[in-house]
Amino acid sequence: MLLSIHLGIVALFLVLGIVFLKGKGAFLIAGYNTASPEEKARIDEKKLCRYMGRMMLALAACWLLLASSEIFQTMVLFWVGFALFFVVIIVGIIFLNTGGRIQR
Repeated sequence: MLLSIHLGIVALFLVLGIVFLKGKGAFLIAGYNTASPEEKARIDEKKLCRYMGRMMLALAACWLLLASSEIFQTMVLFWVGFALFFVVIIVGIIFLNTGGRIQR
């Protein structure tokens, strides 16, 4: 039961990753969705979506590692996957917001 929930989360991240990699789905990105039209004009939507797609695929891989702890019945995989999940999020957000990577 728990494994199917984990795999559902992995599938969700994979679907979101594919949608974002195609340059679609910017309305799903909360910060971009709530930005003013002036702020949106300064951001390259395709670059933002592709970046978020790569980040979603990395998060799917982390969650798959976390889910594999259910299969192999070891908590080490769970904690490594959990830690990597948050490292990817924190590093990804910092990397995205520094250096003008998504600016037009």
